[in-house]
Amino acid sequence: MLSAEISARYQEWLDAPWCDEATKAELQGLQHNEKEIEDRFYCELEFGTGGMRGLLGAGTNRMNIYLIRRLTQALADCISEHGDEAKARGVAISYDSRRFSRQFAEEAALVLAANGIKAYLFAELRPTPTLSFAVREKHAIAGIMITASHNPKEYNGYKVYWEDGGQLPPEQADVIIAKMQERNSWQVAVADLAEAQAHGLLEIMGPELDDVYVERVREQMLNRQMSAARGGNLNLVYTPLHGTGYKLVERILRENGFASLHIVQEQAVPDTEFHTVAVPNPEEADAWRLAEKLADKLEAAGSGPVDLLLATDPDADRLGVCCRKQGGGYQRLTGNQVGVLLAYYVIKQAKDMGNLPVDAMVIKSVVSTALANKVVSGLGVTVKDVPVGFKYIGEQIKLMEESGRGSFLLGFEESLGYLKGTYARDKDAVLAAALVAEAALYYKEVLNLTLLQVLDNIYAKFGYFLDTQVACTLSGIDGKEQIVEIMRILRADERPEIGGLAVSRREYFDRAEVWESESNSVKPLDFPKVDMLGFALADGGFIRVRPSGTEPKIRFYFCISGQNADDAAAKVQTVQQDFFKPISQYIKKI
Repeated sequence: MLSAEISARYQEWLDAPWCDEATKAELQGLQHNEKEIEDRFYCELEFGTGGMRGLLGAGTNRMNIYLIRRLTQALADCISEHGDEAKARGVAISYDSRRFSRQFAEEAALVLAANGIKAYLFAELRPTPTLSFAVREKHAIAGIMITASHNPKEYNGYKVYWEDGGQLPPEQADVIIAKMQERNSWQVAVADLAEAQAHGLLEIMGPELDDVYVERVREQMLNRQMSAARGGNLNLVYTPLHGTGYKLVERILRENGFASLHIVQEQAVPDTEFHTVAVPNPEEADAWRLAEKLADKLEAAGSGPVDLLLATDPDADRLGVCCRKQGGGYQRLTGNQVGVLLAYYVIKQAKDMGNLPVDAMVIKSVVSTALANKVVSGLGVTVKDVPVGFKYIGEQIKLMEESGRGSFLLGFEESLGYLKGTYARDKDAVLAAALVAEAALYYKEVLNLTLLQVLDNIYAKFGYFLDTQVACTLSGIDGKEQIVEIMRILRADERPEIGGLAVSRREYFDRAEVWESESNSVKPLDFPKVDMLGFALADGGFIRVRPSGTEPKIRFYFCISGQNADDAAAKVQTVQQDFFKPISQYIKKI
């Protein structure tokens, strides 16, 4: 039976004068489905590490125009507190290829206009990093990106950026959440489109910004002359997976000299339904099916073997990479492996060219591989771990600029996100595609090596680490409670070893404390307070546990050291089996 609170929320939407008839009809169709009503109204979608993301549909726990309006009104209230100058600076808005993305972007622009705040709206869909760049280029006070990243087609989302081009840090997000709660109303004023344009409160941005953006990306390349002269020697296949990446990724690659570029035409056109893939996520094997098919077709037709397959997610902030194996076929690289390869390439090139800053810094998420720490520090560069979410990397760039200490070299996170340079403050798959292609070309032309061979050389020098992730979906009210209970159980777990590997540190990120085995004492942890738990292993690896900030999931990250791939894989299996024992009733598939 529905609680009184949930029933009241449901009835409010059915009776509301602000709710359109189509939405009411959708809700009326649920009258005999209490479980669905409960899931749609038991809470409101919350801000997480990537803003707000959820299933499309009517209700407080769904993405819809009413949530877009309410959230944008809270942002408008926040901007208005900064005065008329901030309102005049305006908000840049972009969107991806998902269901209702254009409509949501327009709704946001018109809510801002109703509050006297200028909006810069892209005429067509654009990648997330382009939005981050636009905020900086337009000197806007904020930015909005309508996207659900790599989630299934039933999802959409809303990311908010601040004036530095980075996603909102937690304290700013808290202000917006507070503004939503203060108003406590779903009725929001929306300006008329024509009037907003006539009064200069809505400006449509065309392709002119692309030229500036592409040049800023090109400036990050390290061997532009070589690419221009020999780029055609690298055979590439690229798929945008029906998203925003096609125009800009193809442009940057071709303009950098990569003439042997082949596009997966079936996935080149934006498609709200993503008809050719189950999930538009480069981390999934299914996303590569057509790219591999095209590569095989090209080779059979006499075009030669394809060196690299590249794929971007719908908002083109994440890049997937597949490398051709020596015996044929393709090996998909993990985000950790690509991050290590890029760090190695960028640092070595900067050293060889004599332009590596003495205070250079690589910034990575704390759940990204420990191998990166060994490689980067082994090459004499500082590496810094930050919480999950690229906004924390952007935050560090800002701190370095403001303090004058540290030179940002590269940022990455294991979920396929990379950034070089400070033209944007979010991960950029357009840049990453060009940088990976350049690295592959350099190693092929200069050292006669593939990226896979370079990776093997890195393992031989710095040690082998295997990184795996287990993500468990626990939906609804019960799922939320189960995630809390899992974290409680694991925080109380004081085993001295897991799967035969000694635990050297237990990291309680939620209270910024760490227990160290050597001294058997708890000390302060120099890290922001976040909902995460870590077990550092004596051999240099780690286990980290983190509830997702944007999905009903809890994620388990395992970074295990081994003599080689087989040894590390065996250790991972043993460690996972032992680690999950205390919470096996919740993690049934393990």
